[in-house]
Amino acid sequence: MAFDTFDEGISPGGIRSKNEIRTLICYLLNSVNEPMSKNTVIEAVQKQGLANYFEVSSCFDDLIKHNNIYRVETDSPKEELYFVTENGRLIASQLESTLSYTVKEKAYTCAISLLKQKKIEKENKVEISKADSGYRVKCSISGGNIDLLSFDIFAPDKNQAKIIKSNFHKNPELFYKVTIALLTSNKEFVGEALEELYGIL
Repeated sequence: MAFDTFDEGISPGGIRSKNEIRTLICYLLNSVNEPMSKNTVIEAVQKQGLANYFEVSSCFDDLIKHNNIYRVETDSPKEELYFVTENGRLIASQLESTLSYTVKEKAYTCAISLLKQKKIEKENKVEISKADSGYRVKCSISGGNIDLLSFDIFAPDKNQAKIIKSNFHKNPELFYKVTIALLTSNKEFVGEALEELYGIL
């Protein structure tokens, strides 16, 4: 197969054909079976070193132009999500075999992980605002229509505020468990929460 893409940033075993990149994008959207943003698709492919960033972006636009993927209507005009058309599904099913198992597995696993993280961040909000001598970080854990837990914490600088935000988003559910366990003094609950906490440290 002729290589017709830039190979900068591509790991050994990555793909260097525009047709393969287009096929991988259609495969991802079809396999995940959930609309994704352009950035999420690009990150899922590029983060694993499977293809060049600019080539993936260009191929994504080509697929839109040729009616292989389309923009999905969402509640937020700022949120641009895309899904496969029937043409895109045909590409995924007919040409999937041209992609190696490793390439497909890496891209799919990364896409699922990114979607999970984005859902966590959307449902559990963190707001960073400037305060006297530092920054105020407001974290909220959602329970659907209500906030199960909401708190403010002070950070002396913006870098630390971002670290707090990142660590909170890694596992807000565990943070909630540990907090409730300590506040209720439920020994069994505390033990379970701490066991789970230390298991990931």
